[in-house]
This record gives sequence, structure tokens and C-alpha cells, in this order.
Amino acid sequence: MKTILIMRHGEAIPMQADDASRNLTSVGQQQAEKMGLWLQKMHAPSGLLVSPYVRAQQTAEAVKKSNHFLFEETCHDIIPDGNPQVAADYLETLIALHPECETWLVVAHMPIVSYLVDQLCAGNMPIFNTGAVAQISYNEVSLKSDYITINAPANVTV
Repeated sequence: MKTILIMRHGEAIPMQADDASRNLTSVGQQQAEKMGLWLQKMHAPSGLLVSPYVRAQQTAEAVKKSNHFLFEETCHDIIPDGNPQVAADYLETLIALHPECETWLVVAHMPIVSYLVDQLCAGNMPIFNTGAVAQISYNEVSLKSDYITINAPANVTV
């Protein structure tokens, strides 16, 4: 069994013309750092897939301060309007290609994070607060997934 963690980026500055270049706010940076500590304590992710958008990259960098990844990749399939089927297929392929990674972290955006959970665990489409992480148990043999829970920065202790 593998664990898939799907994380929404930390709080970002308000919408602007170039959505891809929005930065995290100071609150968003704190959320990302806190969740990085929590992730290390609870899950120790070893595979990382992150959106190319600035706020997701900044979130991943904050998480990396507390976690060591064996595999990291920026993925253009997990942008806000990405296709969740393509993203799920790609993630499953990476899991098969990198058996050394027991726990995978995906850092992306609404609504793709919700759609991705639903793609992996039909009937489960949680709404993510900024910085929240959904936990999925994934059987790489049967390719079946189970939605476990979602945790937000306000609800975890480090």
C-alpha cells in the first residue's frame, strides 16, 4: 500500500491578470511551513509532484524544508484547469516507476485537488482550505484507492 497526499497551496495574494504568478501571502507561507512539519511527523512523503504555478512552487519549497524527497517533479497536468484523469494516470505511472517512494505528495490548486481526489476515490470530492492535505490509501497492485481524511493547517499540531 502507498499513501497519496493531495495538498492545496497556502493562502495566495488575490486574483490578478496572470494567475500563474501569484505569490503566497505571509499567512500562506506559515501554512505551508506548518503543514511541512506536520507531513514530516505524520507521513514523511518521499515523492513530490508540484504544479508549475508560483504559489504551488513556494508551498512545495516550504514543505521541503522539513521533508526529504527521493523524487521531485513539476507537472503541468495539475494546474487549476488541468484534466484530473490525465493527472491521476500520470501519478499512478510515477508510483509504478518509483517503488522506492512509499508516500507521494501532490501540491496543486482548487479545483483540480478536489477533482483529483474524486478521480482516485469516486464519490469523494472534499473542499480544500488553503494548505489542506487530503490523505488517500492506494493499492498499487489493484489500483484501488480509499479516501481517508483531510487535514487543514488550523486543525493540526506540530
